[in-house]
Formats: sequence, structure tokens, C-alpha cells
Amino acid sequence: MTGDETTDPVANATTGPAANPASTGLLFLGTAFLWGTGAIVTTTQVAVGSPEPSVAIRMVLVGTIALLAAAASGRAIALPRHHWPRVCLQGVFFFGIGFIAFYHATSLIPSGVAALILSSAPLFAAALGLFLLGNRLSPRGLAGILLGITGLGIIVTPQLAALGDHDVTLQGMAWAALAAAGTGAGTLVGERNHRAGLSPFLQMGWGALTGASFAGLAMLVMPGIVLPVADARYLAGLAYMVLIASVLCFALYLRLVARVGAARGSYALTLVPLFALFLSMLFEGLAIDARILIGAAAILGGNVLVWKA
Repeated sequence: MTGDETTDPVANATTGPAANPASTGLLFLGTAFLWGTGAIVTTTQVAVGSPEPSVAIRMVLVGTIALLAAAASGRAIALPRHHWPRVCLQGVFFFGIGFIAFYHATSLIPSGVAALILSSAPLFAAALGLFLLGNRLSPRGLAGILLGITGLGIIVTPQLAALGDHDVTLQGMAWAALAAAGTGAGTLVGERNHRAGLSPFLQMGWGALTGASFAGLAMLVMPGIVLPVADARYLAGLAYMVLIASVLCFALYLRLVARVGAARGSYALTLVPLFALFLSMLFEGLAIDARILIGAAAILGGNVLVWKA
């Protein structure tokens, strides 16, 4: 078996209606909920240090676990030389820039708002594919991008109008937008890696380790880096982020996609920011006003149009 072979259940599954709708529904809701909780748990990582060290630690653990899981299932974990450039690019954008920027965002704005802005990543992926790769985009897909951008504008514009009073909030939103752009770019590269035959666990393993390396380099060049204090709350949050919000969620998502297909499975991601907003309202005192609701509806509606394009 070579590293080019795709032997994961997603690639080989015959998709269609699930035999057990109840268990499929639990997979759908469980994936969205656990990913949504990751946003608020991220705040435990940035409360005691700079984002870069925490991202580096998390990605080392996630990447190692993914490769060990691949090896335990009998898959080769050696990455063919010609795949390295794109896997490294995926790692830098998705696991490096995307996560570092999102950690910065949650240190400045409520995690639910950060997750909502991050949920526009598919719009960035579609736009980048259109302008950089010349991918064709249907009228429905173009409408989705425009609708999502409108939603972002509804949320961000009031902060731009009050820049002097809310510069910290605006910085947080800018970090969240960078996280969405990085995640979207990484997703676009990841799609090409999948079409090239790389299994998701190889992409996750080597991509996360590349992201850890990028975070390590960022620690060397960025001034004022503060190492995290490894207290009980931090370690518990780190364990949750690695085992639950990364490894378990990824496994649940793969099983969901294997049952219902990638197009249907991706709709679970539309619920992630809704769970994150609800948890932010409960634990961070976020006030859900009409502006956030309208912006959220526009962003999520734009995602749906892009996915169905």
C-alpha cells in the first residue's frame, strides 16, 4: 500500500440515505455541537498566554495522533515527495494561519462572534478558487458569495463606523476574517489533495505538524510572545481541543460523510456557529441582537448556496 491510495471509508463509501436516520441525526448534531464548543474552549488557551505556543502544542498532538491512527489501521504514513508542497501549503494556511488567527480573535471578541465570522470560510474558498484558479462558479454560487459578504458587512460595518471607540473589537473581527481566509485557502488546497488520492488522516497528520512548525516560527519572529501557564484549566482545555474538538469531531464527520455524502454532510458545518453563539451567550454574556441574527442568517445562507452550487 502506498501513501497515494485512498483507503478511508469516506472515499470508498457508497453514499445515500442512511439505514438508521436517528443515528445519522445524532452524528449530524454531535459533529456540529462538539465543533461549536471548540470556539468557547479556545478562550481557555488564550487566557494564560499567547496563541502561537498553544497552537503549536495542539497541532503537534493532533498531527501525531492522526498519523498513529493511520498507522494502526494499516495505512502507510510516509508522504510521497511530490505531495509535500501542497500538503505543506494546506498545513500553513489551514492548521497554521487559520488556527493562530482564530485564537487571536477569541482573545479580543466573544467566541461566538469569532466562530460566526470563521463560518464564512467556504465563501473565501469559493472566491479564491474563482479568482486564483479560474474555477467555474454558477450563478447560485456567486449569489452565495455576495450574500455571505453582505452578512459580514452587516456585522462589521458598525465597528468600522465607531473605530475610535471599538478598536479592540475591530481587531478581533479582523483576526477572525483572517482565520476564515486561511481556513478557506487551506480547504481549497485540501480538496486538491483529496482528489490526488491522499487520505484525510494523512492530510490531517502532516498538515497539522506543518501548522505546528509554522506556529513555532511565528513564535521566533513575533515580539512579546508569552508562554502559556500550564494550570489545570489550561490543560483540561487543551485535552478537550485535541481529543474532542479535533480528533473525535473529525472522526464523527468522516463517518457522517460516509453515510450521507460530502454535500449533505457539509451542512453540519452550518450549525457550528449557531451552537457557538448560544454557548457564548450563556457563558460570555454575549448579547444576541438583530444585527448579529441578520448577519448570521446571511452568512449561513451564503454557505448553503455555495455548497449547492
